[in-house]
This record gives sequence, C-alpha cells and structure tokens, in this order.
Amino acid sequence: MERSHRDAMKLELVRTLQTQRNLYDIPRGMERFHKYVEMMTGGTNDIALPLPAMNPMGKEHAAATYDALIALDAEAVAAEALAEAERRLGEDPGDFRVCLVVADDAGGGWTNRYLSEATHRFQPGALTKRSWIVVLLWTGDDHAKEKIREETLMTAYRIAHIQRNGAPKTLRQMMDQEGRAAAFACARRPALDDEDLAYTREVIKPYLETSDYPTIFACLYGDEAAKSVGYPPLGLSERAGFALALEEARSVNYSASSPP
Repeated sequence: MERSHRDAMKLELVRTLQTQRNLYDIPRGMERFHKYVEMMTGGTNDIALPLPAMNPMGKEHAAATYDALIALDAEAVAAEALAEAERRLGEDPGDFRVCLVVADDAGGGWTNRYLSEATHRFQPGALTKRSWIVVLLWTGDDHAKEKIREETLMTAYRIAHIQRNGAPKTLRQMMDQEGRAAAFACARRPALDDEDLAYTREVIKPYLETSDYPTIFACLYGDEAAKSVGYPPLGLSERAGFALALEEARSVNYSASSPP
C-alpha cells in the first residue's frame, strides 16, 4: 500500500543565503557579531536559523562566496535536488526545513574543516531535533550547480539513513552511511586508483569495528587531516576511507536505493 503524502519525507528549502550575505555588509566587529547572534537565535535562547557553522567575522572572501552562490541561484538548484530526494526517499518519514550554510575554511581560523565536517556528517542531532537540515558548503571550494546538487542529495540521504539506523558509532557504520550517501548522489569523488584502493582496504580492515574517534578520523580523512588535529596517521591518502566507502557502495549499486 502506498504511503500517504503526509507520511512521506518532506524537505522544505528555506532561502537564507541573502540573509546570511547581508551580515557582511556590517563592518567587522562586535556589531556584526551581535547581529549574527540575533539572526541565529531570533531573540530567543534557542536556534531560529541553523547558522553555527557560519563565520560571522569572515573577510571579503566569505562575502564573495555568498555572492557567487546567489548569482548561481544555488537555492533553486538545492530545491530541485530536495524534490528529487523526496521522491526517492518517499518511504522515510520526516518533516524538515533545509537551508544552505557556508562555512569558512579559506581564511579566518573560525573552524577546522575536517572536525566541523565530521560533526556535520555524523552528529547532526542537535539541528535535526529542531527539524533543521543544513547543506554545508565551504568558502575554499569551487561551487558549481552539479556540486550543490550532489551535496544536497547526500545531505538528504544522510538524514534518512540516520533516522533508520541511528547515528553511526563504528568505522564500518560511518563508511556504510557515507558510501551510500555519495552513491545516492551519483558522486564520483573522492576517488583512488586501484592500487591505492586495495592498500586502503587492507589498512582499514582491522579497524572496521572500532569506535575510537582518532582512529576513525585517520581512516576516513587520511594522514594530513589526522596530523592537522593531532591524531596519529595511518599511512593513508587524503579522504581514503571515504573513497573506499564510495567504491564499495557503487559496486553493489546503492545509487538508487533508499536507506536500509
């Protein structure tokens, strides 16, 4: 029996990019920061807009990223991707508001990209409890419509997966989630050649059931990221674990599947 519309997943895009961009018209300083807090909380003690990842003190490059995304009509691209995700994840319940947020990894030291990204991927509960989903973009990336579509589809799938399975705890669970999310979005990166994939598989194999975060982090993100946050490296390429997860998900054709 088909599910009714009210039982199917609902993903509503909330357009906030221009609101976020307007913040950078205020000179850098406490006035801007206070406006950011007001915008994020709506004058309450809770989150009205899900903007913790945004850098309110970003410099010109942050404003330029927002300008580029607005010119690209990134929110229209995301809205189309969300409509697609609704169709493909129709059997998964949930009613969420979705917005695009730009995190600053290019200049300012507001956030460590790897740590912030890992929290976004694996611990989104603080926002989803408030019925918010964030599609996280970065000032250091080149943005194109296909990239925005991909990130939006991955984010939607990830939330559906977590709703069914809970937040992942082990390396195996994290790789399963992220491989399926990337395959769902028909992502092609990150990618490794066959030799590096085989090597990565052997290095990671003994750690699949670990829940030790520094080990998981090194397996997923590779040596340079691990060293950047003080974790022991394991001899792995950049984003090696994610590349292996995608390759394994694609090998069993998860691209059209809903979460298991």
